[in-house]
Amino acid sequence: MPDRGGGPTGPRIRVGRPSRRVRTLLMTLGVLAVLGMVFTMFAGFWTDWLWYRSVDYSSVFTTTLSTKIGLFFVFGLLMAVSVGFNIWLAHRLRPPLSAMSMEQQNLDRYRMGIAPYKKWLLLGITALVGLIAGASASSQWRTWLMWVNGVSFGQKDPQFNLDVSFYAFDLPWYRFLLGFGFAAAILGLIAAALTHYLYGGLRITSPGARATAAATGHLSVLLGIFVALKAVAYWLDRYGLAVKSSDFKATDSWTGLRYVDANAYLPAKTILFCIAVICALLFFATLWRRTWQLPVIGFGLMVLSAILIGGLYPAIVQKFQVQPNEQAKEAPYVEKNLAATREAYGIDDSQVTEYPGVAQTKDQAKLRDDVANAASIRIMDPNIVSPTFQQLQQIRNYYAFPTNLDVDRYAKDGKEQDTVIGLRELNYAGIPKRNWINDHFRYTHGYGVVAAEGTSADSGGRPAFTESDLPSKGDLGTYEQRVYYGERTTTYSIVGGPQKEIDYSDDSGEKTYSYKGDSGVNLDNPVNRAAYAVAFGEPQILYSGAIGEGSRILYNRTPKERVEAIAPWLTIDGDAYPAVIDGRIQWIVDAYTTTNGYPYASRTTLGDTTADSLTATNDQRAVVAQQNQVNYIRNSVKATVDAYSGEVKLYQWDTQDPVLKTWMKAFPDTVEPRSEISQDLMDHLRYPQDLFKVQRELLTRYHVKDANTFLSGSEVWQVPDDPTNKTGETVPPYYLSMKMPDQNEQVFSLTTTFTPNGRDNLSAFMAVNADPGTQDYGKIRILKLPTSTTVSGPKQVQSQFNSQQDIAETIRLLRGGDSEVEYGNLLTVPLDGGLLYVEPVYVRGGGLKYPLLRKVLVTYGGQTAFEDTLEEALDKVFGGEGTPVEPPADDGTEEDEGTTPPPSTQQPSTVQEALTDAQKAFDAGQEALKNNDWEAYGRAQKDLEDALRRAEEAQSGGAGGARSSPRATPSASPGSNS
Repeated sequence: MPDRGGGPTGPRIRVGRPSRRVRTLLMTLGVLAVLGMVFTMFAGFWTDWLWYRSVDYSSVFTTTLSTKIGLFFVFGLLMAVSVGFNIWLAHRLRPPLSAMSMEQQNLDRYRMGIAPYKKWLLLGITALVGLIAGASASSQWRTWLMWVNGVSFGQKDPQFNLDVSFYAFDLPWYRFLLGFGFAAAILGLIAAALTHYLYGGLRITSPGARATAAATGHLSVLLGIFVALKAVAYWLDRYGLAVKSSDFKATDSWTGLRYVDANAYLPAKTILFCIAVICALLFFATLWRRTWQLPVIGFGLMVLSAILIGGLYPAIVQKFQVQPNEQAKEAPYVEKNLAATREAYGIDDSQVTEYPGVAQTKDQAKLRDDVANAASIRIMDPNIVSPTFQQLQQIRNYYAFPTNLDVDRYAKDGKEQDTVIGLRELNYAGIPKRNWINDHFRYTHGYGVVAAEGTSADSGGRPAFTESDLPSKGDLGTYEQRVYYGERTTTYSIVGGPQKEIDYSDDSGEKTYSYKGDSGVNLDNPVNRAAYAVAFGEPQILYSGAIGEGSRILYNRTPKERVEAIAPWLTIDGDAYPAVIDGRIQWIVDAYTTTNGYPYASRTTLGDTTADSLTATNDQRAVVAQQNQVNYIRNSVKATVDAYSGEVKLYQWDTQDPVLKTWMKAFPDTVEPRSEISQDLMDHLRYPQDLFKVQRELLTRYHVKDANTFLSGSEVWQVPDDPTNKTGETVPPYYLSMKMPDQNEQVFSLTTTFTPNGRDNLSAFMAVNADPGTQDYGKIRILKLPTSTTVSGPKQVQSQFNSQQDIAETIRLLRGGDSEVEYGNLLTVPLDGGLLYVEPVYVRGGGLKYPLLRKVLVTYGGQTAFEDTLEEALDKVFGGEGTPVEPPADDGTEEDEGTTPPPSTQQPSTVQEALTDAQKAFDAGQEALKNNDWEAYGRAQKDLEDALRRAEEAQSGGAGGARSSPRATPSASPGSNS
């Protein structure tokens, strides 16, 4: 036979098969690789199960996992069957003979190529779409659980008269089902069309009919299903209007029906629903008529109707009916939005009271006496004094305090007082020698609480500690001081085994300890050790001799992290705070239930609304949101995390919240009833900050109840920027024990201020009762200032402080050398119709790395004082000796914060001599700081105060001449925090 292969001929080279040893080795490596991947997946699953079991919340793990698996298999199987069935049916309906055309001859090669692999190809395609659909469906586990366990809200929407639960729990699930149906219909249609084309049922260029009767019927049914689903979508869209967000000039985020929605979109959706049903029936009719003519005409009419009825008609209504008389048309719908939004955010009972903004009595002595009753003014700023706690109470470098301390209440001498509190937590950066054993076995926990009075400081400007030293001792009594779980413990520790832990050090030397709790996961089991070695990527866990009998691994150790893992359906407040309760240190964590489906309630973005000047510099203060866009929120759960054992308890706080009731049905026995909260714990609960920040943001617009006022925008407020730093973020709310005008005694409160939109003068003061031990806990009170009177806002008050020459000069001297001035929280206190502002001023200097309280700024009724102590400043303001302040011009513009008023005339020599003495006193004070000579520092401060007083007297009594001291106002900028 001649050679027809082409090319040169020659001896064939036979490639030998790999030897049996090589094949065995390759097979072994392949099996090991597969086993490695399987064990890696198993390790993640197994460690999760072990952790949930260790915290006694295994039901959360099993419920979540079973729900995900169920959704994965059910919807994955449905999608696979849908696509697979349509491919199989299209193949079965293929024509027996292909048309003799170039198109079909080209397709013959593909048909012959896949013929031997048809079953495997079908299985591969269906498995792929099933896996994708199943994975997508499993992510909807929250939607499923809320739908199947949903309880009634007991409230109905004003448009469709349906219970709110329909929008919160049912509608999201129906929309998921609809989206899944669309995906199945489209994928089935594509798969069927491709199969029909491959086997000749559809033709593009071949002569004759473009589709066989069987292909026409099959594809028509699929198109009919798609159009029928579109009809369902139009019907659901009617209800979706109640939770639809849209742009509206009266508000940045409008939710619910407006006039055009109720009178144009709603009837349009109903008409389009009817047209879509008719169009779907026409597609189904092709099973008998075998023609595309009517369904194609119907589909074209549906598309045209969607454009004209669903798009053009509402635009005409908006243009010619609404815009000429918008306020009258929209008012009824605005009223619905106002009522729903106020209810959804818990601000419907907020009390707005007119407040004069100026003092109502001239009796200065009485006002001075009333200050003590008005508020326990906190001059220890928890966001400033953490470095002071660090330097004075750190004791060892491997301890540290959080960047922002917390404010709580503790009783002393039978009287409750505001207290600044922080835990001495483990500081990994301060471990003397970093290695695996030290990081994870020896240095495992912090030690003790440090607390100080919030309303006072010692003579050196340091906190007046009520609990201090190591081990901590003071007013808090005896309690378990070891801190294994805290905000700074972000890595794992292995405790309880043969390796001893460093407990603390004192004068007698280093103490060791071995963990005696039952927290964490036991590592006695080699399978557990192997799983954690893989899960944590740390092989030493598998073979280290430091792990033995009794060893337990602790992880997920921050309070917010533990609560979020145990209750993945909750949104976690950004500020967990510690408290000593029943002889234990407990972290208290506020948690929220939210939904995005409350009809007519405007939406807010939690990440933006809860941001302020503190979260800008400390990301640990950020809210942990399960759902960033919400329009309903409740502080429904109070959680505690034991700092020693890590035990987590969830308590039902809002017993009426239907969202929490739904989740409690889905996860039974995870939330304890409110009655289980002990009195000791109740004494330390408080109103949460993030909820308050969400509510104050909504109240900038929704404090009004009248639709016309809301639409005019004349009463819109804003939360002012923090005047004490340069972050550009809003001022944080402050905890403060104070008395509002309608209250008989001081109550632990959370406060904030409002300014008019685009201006800096004060428009309102807001406080919420933050003490659960009182009857009106959670009641929001707003003092609304008259628009006819200009009352200085926080930024203007800060500017007034900085612009006074004697204050600016003192601050310039305090900044001398390497010293830095830090402004504390600017507190606002209502007092006899006016507003008292108090701001502590701290100084870091003389080689010290921590701030000390040096001055207190106080202003009230145009009088300002800048003294060493709060009492002295109050005495000066209400004794009539304060420096008068000119109110800022109410021209709507911002004043220049760095400009001082023109100097008055005086005798230059006298003023200069006094300022020279002041400089000498300041230098003496700095030298005393370097030597830690507090007595000498106190004398220097008295000399400095005396010199500045003489300079002020010389200025006010002088006859002329220009002031010879430099203007130091720019150095007193409020944004100079270190």
